[in-house]
Amino acid sequence: MGVERVIGHIEGVPVGAVFHRRIDVQRAKLHRVNQRGISWLVDRDGSKVGDAIVLHGGYDDDEDNWELIRYTGASPDKDKAPDGTLLRNQSWSYEDNAALLLSYERGYPVRVIRGYKGDKRYSPINSYRYDGLYVITDVRTATSKRPAPDGSPIDICQFDLRRLPDRDQVQTSLEQRVLDVLAELDDEEDEEGIEQEAHEALLGESQDVERFPQSRSMRVRRLIRDTAVAKRIKQLYEGECQMCGLRLTGPDGKPYSEGAHIRPLGKPHHGPDVEPNILCLCPNCHVRLDIGGVVIDAEDWSVILRTELSGMTLLPKLTVKEGHRVHKDHLLYHRRYWEGRDPGEAL
Repeated sequence: MGVERVIGHIEGVPVGAVFHRRIDVQRAKLHRVNQRGISWLVDRDGSKVGDAIVLHGGYDDDEDNWELIRYTGASPDKDKAPDGTLLRNQSWSYEDNAALLLSYERGYPVRVIRGYKGDKRYSPINSYRYDGLYVITDVRTATSKRPAPDGSPIDICQFDLRRLPDRDQVQTSLEQRVLDVLAELDDEEDEEGIEQEAHEALLGESQDVERFPQSRSMRVRRLIRDTAVAKRIKQLYEGECQMCGLRLTGPDGKPYSEGAHIRPLGKPHHGPDVEPNILCLCPNCHVRLDIGGVVIDAEDWSVILRTELSGMTLLPKLTVKEGHRVHKDHLLYHRRYWEGRDPGEAL
């Protein structure tokens, strides 16, 4: 028996899975068809409910901020010009919009697939990627940024979506245990931070210092969390560090490297787990990046030392292979965070 489309995750399709064509997305049961943006299925009561959307640069009014999405509804082909400009107002009674609206009313999660024409901060290159579950938090009728060809305003159906927490993105009991360990560490570090701030306040020494990211949680994440996206980046570079060129191998000849997020995952930074935010680094360079010992220029990929380095030499510029689109917004976030700070603050 084949895998059925359902509300929520599809069995055997992990978050971060990549598909080279839209037809492959459909065959994986992630989406109903291989062209339209909104997918729906028939609920137990016979109603059509939205189960998935594709972000592929469809409308000017779409906004993608990874955890928060503003998504434009659908229109029949007869209501669109060849260049995608809407000729008429969108309708909530149109099948796709009505299905997604009903998912909002019933609180159903929606699968999000990002295509290569979407926001470059989060989109894959020449492929489609399953990025997990989102919930619709609000809907509205809005005026499109792009008027009709005759200049008249166009009403659109607009949906706001929020990504569910990591624990709701897991599909196996092992993944759940891993996330439980990470959550416990984060909670412990939050408590320690509160105690430290209280102690400093009593002594009149509060520096309002943020730990970025908490070192103990970093070490555990590095050991037990290696996502499908990070694995692809490491395979692309065959384990060679993008900052120093080192390629570590074990006795079996297999390379060892680490997938380093430029903008860290989780609070308070909420970095995305996507290729444009991940580097393939050796363990030493991964630590240097995490503690702000190095930053990277977003314009020319220069590797900028912020602390003295002994025992090895870094490359003058970050190595970036074809097929890996590092986005400057993530590099800017990392650099702006660390500029003016003491790198020792994170330890």
